[in-house]
Amino acid sequence: MNSHRFRSRTLRPRTLAAAFLAGILLAVLVTSCGSSGTAGQRGNGLVHLDDLPGAAGVRGVALQQPLSKPDIRLTGTDGRPYDFRAATAGRLTLLFFGYTHCPDICPTTMADIAAALSTLPPADRAQVSVVFVTSDPQRDTPAALGSWLAQFDPSFVGLTGPFETIAGYAEQLGVTLERPQRQPDGSVTVSHGTQVTAFSPNGTARVAYLAGTKVADYAHDIPLLIAGRT
Repeated sequence: MNSHRFRSRTLRPRTLAAAFLAGILLAVLVTSCGSSGTAGQRGNGLVHLDDLPGAAGVRGVALQQPLSKPDIRLTGTDGRPYDFRAATAGRLTLLFFGYTHCPDICPTTMADIAAALSTLPPADRAQVSVVFVTSDPQRDTPAALGSWLAQFDPSFVGLTGPFETIAGYAEQLGVTLERPQRQPDGSVTVSHGTQVTAFSPNGTARVAYLAGTKVADYAHDIPLLIAGRT
């Protein structure tokens, strides 16, 4: 995968290594904001569910092993404790780790998911939760998260908390996070995995979506995921 370093006053992302979960390599490419690789495209060695015999027809990337919904307990945009499992029980849940100062992948991913959801019938839309966990908690206060996410969809949930706690949750899912680093010139380096993990209504994830996934692919898959077709 080709990549480059994006530098601004707030970001200089780096390409991350592939993530491991309990020693099992997930079939999910871990990238970082500013990556210009071919994530999400055919021919990059990744296994797509709709490439497999008897697959359910979804367009996401197959995980080698199913993931159980983690017991995430962080702070929501209203400043109150948020119990991830309880709040999203029985719903299709799209989980993403990112940050509000991200110049490219984070806002693009949120915008694409919001656009896909806007195409769905209200009955389907009502069965989907989108949860954004910050990888930059020092700057992403509950108020900042709420304001930023509202630009895409006011129903999107933003969570923050201690970095060590957030990194632990991410590790359970094979999502790599690195502690934000302030550089001598005042810029901040924030590196994080950029996959969206999709938990079906039964609380199990078998598919993820890479940076660059198209709106049409999300819109195609979400009704199938709601129906448990993974």
